[in-house]
Amino acid sequence: MRWKMKSKHDESTGESFKTRKIVFIMIISIVTIIIIGTISGYLYIQSALKPANPNSDEEIEVVIPIGSSPAEIGNILEEKKIIKDGRVFRFYTKYKKESGFKAGEYLFNPSMNLDEITTSLQKGYSIIGAAHRVTIPEGKTLEEIAETYADKMDFTKEDFLKKANDPTYIKELMEEHPDLLTKDILNKDIKNPLEGYLFAATYDYNEKSPSIETVIERMLKSSEKVILPYVDDMKDKDLTIHEAVTFASVVEKETGARDQQQEIAGVFYNRMSENIKLQTDPTVLYALGKHKHKVTLKDLKVKSPYNTYIHKGLPVGPISNFGEESLKAVLHPKKTKNLYFLHDSKGRIHFAETHDEHVQLKERYIK
Repeated sequence: MRWKMKSKHDESTGESFKTRKIVFIMIISIVTIIIIGTISGYLYIQSALKPANPNSDEEIEVVIPIGSSPAEIGNILEEKKIIKDGRVFRFYTKYKKESGFKAGEYLFNPSMNLDEITTSLQKGYSIIGAAHRVTIPEGKTLEEIAETYADKMDFTKEDFLKKANDPTYIKELMEEHPDLLTKDILNKDIKNPLEGYLFAATYDYNEKSPSIETVIERMLKSSEKVILPYVDDMKDKDLTIHEAVTFASVVEKETGARDQQQEIAGVFYNRMSENIKLQTDPTVLYALGKHKHKVTLKDLKVKSPYNTYIHKGLPVGPISNFGEESLKAVLHPKKTKNLYFLHDSKGRIHFAETHDEHVQLKERYIK
């Protein structure tokens, strides 16, 4: 019998065929995986675009903090089970170029679709509807808040302030909100115990005549949701909740410019570290109990525990409410060597390291 020896060419051809076969199988596998992944992704997105629970009658309260991004809003809605996936909400709003979402308290239903939800967030109202809508901006005092509510509700400004300063009621609130309302608010020198603790937001009330207690309770709950997550950061800065709230209110009243709040907070930290008085005009105006376009030398001498021109450190309590960004600025200030700043006639802020530089800025910008 004669054996035919395989040539190197034959071996090479066989190897090449096997290689092509393996490559072909790999390509088919990859294409199949891509197709399956694409179809699965498409089906998942299609499902996520639909209502979370089409048959639900449940009304769920959702708070959207001021300054929330679409991604943050999506996460909040997913946590509350209003939508199935927060990422899909973010991609959906980006694809449709939806923006202008308003902060506030909403009543959403899991049977709502994304179009209804985004429309509600843009217009700033609950799809379910509300008897009253009240917007409380940042930097408002308790008296201004009372006046705003009095314009919308069936109670007067005086009624609101009387309830908000009632010692028995304050102690009840402290028992209900022990993590937020501490004994610091009972300091006899504090003008209004709840000053700074009624959070800035848009509130919807379904009741035609909500009570003062209902209003205050809603606002305190909003404050808890925003403030309490930062307790560990406060401890890192060696601040109590009351000190952090007070500090944030002062920064808020100094400027609403979010990009400069961190630097202002840094200046205040530097001044306290150097044992220099804060000397911030908003504390004087709060002590005076009125708004003025220009603070006089006489005003700076007003005897009050809120006046940071005569008392070192923070004032005895908050001087207004504030936005979350002000609180973040206090807890994460900008590192700076500046000890001074001033506002020019156009509202711009100018910083200085030394008193001489500060004087030069005054001569240049203060007319």
